[in-house]
Amino acid sequence: MKQNQKTVGMWMIICLLFSLGLATTENDRDFKMCGTWRHGNASRNLKYDLRTGCKEIEISANESTLYIRGSITAKCTRSSSIQLDSNPLQTQSHFCVIWEPLLDLLIVEVNGKNHILCEPKGLQGTCCTDLSQGPQKNTRLYGIVNGSTHGDILRQDVVELYTFKGDLINCKEKFCDEASQKSRGANMIENVVMKSNATGRVDLPCAQSTVIEMDDGFTGLNLTLPAPRNLPPNMIPSIYLPSCLKSKSKIKSKVVCTYYKEQKLFQGGPSDSTLLGDIVGLSVENEIIQNLQEPVRIRFHHLPLPANCSGRCVSWDTRKDNEVNWRVDGCATVKINERETECRCNHLTYFAILVQVEQKATVRHLEALTYITAVGCAVSLVSCLVLFYWLCKRRKGKKNQTSLVHRGLVVAIFFLCLFFILTGTMANLENETVCKITGALLHYSLLSTLCWMAMEVFHTFLLVRKVFSSTPPWVFYLGGFGLPGLLVGILFPVGDIYGERKIVPSENVTGPYRMCWMLDSANSLMAHYIINIGLLAVVLSSGAVMLFLVVKEIHNRPDWKQFPVAFLSIWGLTCLFGTTWGLGFLDFGPLSEVTLFLFCIINSLQGFFLMLRFYALEQMKKKDDSNSDGSSTASSKQHMLQTHEKN
Repeated sequence: MKQNQKTVGMWMIICLLFSLGLATTENDRDFKMCGTWRHGNASRNLKYDLRTGCKEIEISANESTLYIRGSITAKCTRSSSIQLDSNPLQTQSHFCVIWEPLLDLLIVEVNGKNHILCEPKGLQGTCCTDLSQGPQKNTRLYGIVNGSTHGDILRQDVVELYTFKGDLINCKEKFCDEASQKSRGANMIENVVMKSNATGRVDLPCAQSTVIEMDDGFTGLNLTLPAPRNLPPNMIPSIYLPSCLKSKSKIKSKVVCTYYKEQKLFQGGPSDSTLLGDIVGLSVENEIIQNLQEPVRIRFHHLPLPANCSGRCVSWDTRKDNEVNWRVDGCATVKINERETECRCNHLTYFAILVQVEQKATVRHLEALTYITAVGCAVSLVSCLVLFYWLCKRRKGKKNQTSLVHRGLVVAIFFLCLFFILTGTMANLENETVCKITGALLHYSLLSTLCWMAMEVFHTFLLVRKVFSSTPPWVFYLGGFGLPGLLVGILFPVGDIYGERKIVPSENVTGPYRMCWMLDSANSLMAHYIINIGLLAVVLSSGAVMLFLVVKEIHNRPDWKQFPVAFLSIWGLTCLFGTTWGLGFLDFGPLSEVTLFLFCIINSLQGFFLMLRFYALEQMKKKDDSNSDGSSTASSKQHMLQTHEKN
């Protein structure tokens, strides 16, 4: 007898722990009453009598019957009896009565086996919930022991009848309120829609869903999501579901597409960014789908983003690393136009895809810098024309490498200034092809300018070290015009290198400066750092070394000790060898704005400074000719620079 009492006590403890565990893991159940049914060893059955309404539910037990009856359902009206498995040696059974009013779902679990008394038939609006304990009827031998709701013990002794009274409420609103207070609220919504057994449109106050059944003949589907009635039709997101979304191992499977308008369901988002209102959730029944061969495509329709913002597609996955945040993994952002952004994602689980808006860098004093650069480029254009004419006039039919290199640099600077002035006008034409070509030509002019500066360094090196040079002219043309053409020719077919680029002024973020230049894409940035910055670093370092050697070579000559001539000549050499471009590497710290202004002024006036240098050298030559009798020439190396410039 004592042994039997111990066995019964252990069984009661196990049942209690089991019921507590279920209450912990299934705390989304609206009502869950569990207990131990003490019965006889004869045959047993489960009887039920369910009616619509919201009065009460009675749970009773005797020697052979577990009885569920009452009026709590929205649509379910059923009465029947179910024969339960019988074991002559078993005198008690664990059971749970589970009621989910939103689904109109009632389940009775006996010894681990579920018996569905009312099946889900969609999500219910008004339903019977908030069940509270009513009258009880005690007994001594057969009945319910250790009755509990959600793990809380009601009575430990034997009870024949439990009564629970309910209230009518709006179940959908209550469910949305509960979901918004939990970190995985979006998952709760998609789960309950999936369990509702509904197909087509399913509405909740916090979300609108479409449930689609995919069968063996599923070849992909385009659909427009259901959305609130007050949302304009042209602002509703659309989705493309690829055929690879359907699992080959299942005959049928469901996919839930949900539109969310309330961001409170997605708590814990990025603090330094703003989310657009539209959020789309996708999930497939009982599956985690990743690495799709063809991505799902979600197209968002939105108002034009502010000029200092850009859209990026991210996904919300609450099950990854137990974190709740937005991730960019597996999603590509495709900008269709100013009002449409498409997200292409290769994974699918309980998640949401949206457009994240992040602040772009702005430029201070952009209007002033643009005006200064435009004026400087205009002055350089005129200066380059004058200087080119003068260099051609000086040739007088003689072939001269020095004049050839100078003319190549002047032509490159001329076209650089010309295309820089035109780039804003071409961007405002809003023609993608024209802007792409203009951006490529501007890039070519920049590379050509840097390459001709490198040719100046190379040619001066030959003069300093060898005095006379016999380098073929085609070498200079190939380095100055051919190499930039090859680089731009390789980059142009890539497709996302050149196009319209917006530079946002900090004073007016809604009025960006538009230009045709290199885009802000990954390939474009890589090309910028490797080609532009790499070539500039080579020209800058070699030009600085050559400037030092030339100044060292000529600093003792008496003609160069006149301050104006020396200043203009050395300054001209600085522009000639590209060392002024080094200011671009000093754009940081408290003097960054001053450096930026100096960079724009000096480099936009390069053509003008070169013209001044050649004018100063011409004046020095005339002075030397008037004071010289033709017999006071020193060694060729001593007068290298003078000979170099006079030619």
